[in-house]
Formats: sequence, structure tokens, C-alpha cells
Amino acid sequence: MKEHASPAAAAGALSGLRVIDLGRVLAGPLCAQMLGDHGAEVIKIEPPAGDDLRFFGPPFDELGDAAYFGAANRGKRSLSVDLSRPEGRDALHRLLERTDVLVENYVPGTLERWGLGYEALSQRHPRLILCSVNGFGADGPLGGLPGYDAVLQAICGLMSVNGEASTGPMRIGAPVVDLLTAHVALSGVLMALHVRERTGRGQHVEAALFDAALTLLVPYAANWLVSGRTPGLQGSAHANVSPYDKFEAGGGPLFLAIVNEGQFRRFCETVDRGDLLADPRFATNPLRVQHREALRAEIAATLARMPLDALCEQLMRNGVPAGPVNTVPQAFEQPHATHRQMLVERDGLRGIGLPIKLSATPGQPGGRAPRFGEHGREVLREAGFDDAQIDALRAAGGLHERMKR
Repeated sequence: MKEHASPAAAAGALSGLRVIDLGRVLAGPLCAQMLGDHGAEVIKIEPPAGDDLRFFGPPFDELGDAAYFGAANRGKRSLSVDLSRPEGRDALHRLLERTDVLVENYVPGTLERWGLGYEALSQRHPRLILCSVNGFGADGPLGGLPGYDAVLQAICGLMSVNGEASTGPMRIGAPVVDLLTAHVALSGVLMALHVRERTGRGQHVEAALFDAALTLLVPYAANWLVSGRTPGLQGSAHANVSPYDKFEAGGGPLFLAIVNEGQFRRFCETVDRGDLLADPRFATNPLRVQHREALRAEIAATLARMPLDALCEQLMRNGVPAGPVNTVPQAFEQPHATHRQMLVERDGLRGIGLPIKLSATPGQPGGRAPRFGEHGREVLREAGFDDAQIDALRAAGGLHERMKR
């Protein structure tokens, strides 16, 4: 990988890597942020109107950017270049001369119309890896159409298994399709970088929300492919395992996840229900799944009489997976979240920590997300622009230092 001296690049596994982020909203920017968390220098190029995610609020920070924006853009530097103008495209090419990875999530065909598709870029920048994050891919019956997380949850079947009879199909609360697609894109970029070490050439990486959403249908797709039966709403239960569900204890809800016979035995012993072990209806997991409603009724009556915190601690200490259903604040206030460094509070940033732990080259989240165009002149100077050229670019409409809304 090429070495790039930059004050923004942190020590880490990807130190020396330079990334340009043309992404907006979540999946593309999150992929770029994860590269930055592990040492890459990330430059965010926004359109003149800014990244829509800046306006996904409330809540907003003291300068008016949405908290949501900060979740996907920490540690980056920002400038705004209008790629619809030739001056903006020329500036991008200057920046790409020293760039390893370009992440974008424009509607397919947009970059091609601007002469910035992979075929054109690879001729001028043969080592460049272009990572395209999009809804449905560039071709096929839905190719080129815009895609958003909730829509993909709907059309890819995820909502059909999420919810209960009283609610009907429901959107999964977290943007799981966007989040998974960001990780798919990250994996693709790392694979392409590995290949470039051997060949010296970049390649085009594509991560589509549609594809990622379908891979989330585990085990429901496998069940349907074997049985021919259409999966239905699952509530909090598991289609293939029982007991694996939410229950009410004295003091609040907990989740119980028993996946083998040893755990079921230890559960029954812990809650003093040895009679369940002797019941032939519950002798094996397939039988427990068949008689799940009867088993659920027995367990619910027992757990309702037991204090939540003591019950969860005793079950876990006895090797039975169980835990309270925490709120978001409770999740981050757990001592173990602190121990795992999953809450970051430093340099004006409050955010989620890094899930990838590397022993020799640990990552480190960058500072707060950048303000719109905050580093425009700084980045262009590093690319060889002098002040007169920067002023000319701005006068021509290629560079924006204030958001155009």
C-alpha cells in the first residue's frame, strides 16, 4: 500500500491507506468510517447540499448536525466538491492520484454519466479500488433503482418474520440491512487490497443492500427450501429451537436462549423444575419445538415468581444463556461494556466503540465528525492546489464552503 503522510491518519492495521468517501446516509459512510477506525486516512467529499444524514434528527448537536451523522462519520475530514461540474471532477482526479480506495453510494449510472465509472477511473488510476454501495446492483430487473434499509427489509422478507399476530409484519428497529452492507463492503475492500498486493491493480467492489438483506434470512430461507412451508411471524421466539424466547420475571423481562440438552437440564435444575425433564413432551429439542406453547406456559409461570437480576445471574453462572432485556442506556451502562471499551468518550466524541479487536495493531476511533467543508482548503493544498487555484475552483462552483440547501 502507498504511504501517505497525514495528521488525520491514526496508527492501526490500515495505517498508510488513503480513502475518499463519496457516500451519503449510512452504509457507504459507515464502511469508510470502519476503515478509518483502523488507521486509514478518510476524506469525506459531500455534494453542495451536504450529506442527508446531517439532517436526520432530532437530536442535533450544538452546531446543528444530527447525532445520527456522527455515528457514521467520525475521524474524517470534509470538503464539498460538486462532481456534476467539470472543475469538481478535475479536483477529484487530483485527489485520486494519492488515493487507495474510493467509496461511493450514488444511484448506479450517476458516476458513469460524469465520466467517473470504474472503467474510466481504472484507466487513469489503475491501483484504485472503487467500492460501490447501492440498493439493487447496477443491472437486472431492479438494477439502478434507489434502495433504503426499511424498503429492503420489506421486499426481502425480513419484515415477514418480525413481529407478532397483534402487530403484523414489522420493521426491525435497527437498520440491520445498512449495517450488514457496510460490513460486506468493508470485507470486499479488504479482499481487493489483498489481491492488489499480488497484482498491483485495483478492482471494482460492489455491495448491494438487496443481496445483504437476503443473506439475513437465516434460518428462514433454509427452512423454506427444505420444508416448502412459508415462515411466519416469529415474535421473540426461534423457529428451530425451544425454549428460546422472551419471558417476564419478577421485575422485568428477560431472554432465555437454550440450544442444547445440557443447557435445558441445567435450566430445569436452577429453577427447581425437574418435572420438566421427566416430561416426554420436552425430552429433545425437536419435541420441545413441537410442544413449544405448553413448555412456554410452564416456564412463564415459574419465572414470573423469580427476581429478575438474581435469576439472570444464577442462570448465566450455571451455564444457561439468559439476560435482562435492557434499554439502550442500560446496555452501555453495563460494566462489561466499559470493560470491552464499547462506549467512546473523547475528543468531543461520544459514540460506539470498535467491535474488531486486534492484538498487535489495535484500532482507535477518530474524533468528532467533521463540519460541512471544514477541511476543504487543507485537503486541496495537500493535493497540490495553491490558494489562487482553490479560489478559482470556488468561483467556478466546483468547491463549496457553505452548504447549499
